[in-house]
Amino acid sequence: MSKKSNTSKRYTPEFKRDAVALVYSSGKTVTEVARDIGVSPEGLRNWVNRDKTDRGQGPAGALTTAEREELARLRRKVREMEQTIEVLGKATAFFANHKTK
Repeated sequence: MSKKSNTSKRYTPEFKRDAVALVYSSGKTVTEVARDIGVSPEGLRNWVNRDKTDRGQGPAGALTTAEREELARLRRKVREMEQTIEVLGKATAFFANHKTK
């Protein structure tokens, strides 16, 4: 009996792009292409769906890769700003407290 690894394989963006292109150009199903290149059908289907969204052919309201990256960047920036505001608030309270003494 073989054990399955708990770690998933990581594929390069170039590999994913080529795999998606193969789905479009081969006339085969996603499952057939996935079997041919040794990836999971679910993973390849996700790559194809992401590509369609990036081309503007995805479901209404779906974020493109660029939009998802921008959203993540903005969320990090908001967290950093919230931390800065918290520190400044504590510093203001500290100095206000010590100034009146």
